[in-house]
Amino acid sequence: MPENIFQKIISREIPADIIYEDDLCLAFRDVSPQAPTHVLIIPKKPIKSIDQVADEDVELMGHLWLTIRNLANELKLEKGYRVVANCGWDGGQTVDHLHFHLLGGRLLSWPPG
Repeated sequence: MPENIFQKIISREIPADIIYEDDLCLAFRDVSPQAPTHVLIIPKKPIKSIDQVADEDVELMGHLWLTIRNLANELKLEKGYRVVANCGWDGGQTVDHLHFHLLGGRLLSWPPG
């Protein structure tokens, strides 16, 4: 997979407002927030999209979801939040690296877009 902006953030070639990091993932504030809280959670493993998640990534995927839950608690999103994963161009994915948007801090409308 060609290097993209998220891989450059992981390698610290590009600065980001990182709020969480461990051996498997990284979380940072979105530079163009769509809600008062808008955090991106990405695996360090280069996976292009949800379509590219392999069966052997089951533990990584569970870790990402638990990280999202823990971040929502730390960010005090007790009134609710939304988790979004765009997949493919028509799904709104603009960076070819699996990522989850954690959005909260205001009432989120439905449908989203």
